[in-house]
Amino acid sequence: MTQTLASRPAPEPVDPLRVWFRFVRLQHRLSAAVGAELRTIGLSIPQFDLLSTLTEREGSTQQELAERLYVTKGNVSGLVDRLVEAGLVERRPIPGDRRSHALHLTERGRSLAERGIAAQRAYVARTLGRLPAGDVAELERIVLAWREEARSAAAEA
Repeated sequence: MTQTLASRPAPEPVDPLRVWFRFVRLQHRLSAAVGAELRTIGLSIPQFDLLSTLTEREGSTQQELAERLYVTKGNVSGLVDRLVEAGLVERRPIPGDRRSHALHLTERGRSLAERGIAAQRAYVARTLGRLPAGDVAELERIVLAWREEARSAAAEA
């Protein structure tokens, strides 16, 4: 017997806090898994975040990277120092600005970033990519709506 929408029982209410905890635990699991894959190519997650951001925003300053990565300028500064020493990033002067430098990937840094992006893409394909396309689209809709709520809450605070 087919039920009409009106005759279906209402779904059980879902506790947002329980969903939050599941989301946080999932994020930790995903970070650990991707972090393990990145370590096989010699990168930590913070190193990869910075290198991959520079693939999209070549010439960014440390301040711009800090804002983009949601970390302090001090955190970015130390990380950049280590990546410069490793030959993955180089600082270039910005004409007219003696205090800031534009950050650029070296050839080796770009190659490593691309390998990290490929590893991340493969992991996503093996996990999220296996879900039905409609579920992925719905998840994106929900995550974007949640992000807007979080931004509104931050603006109100």
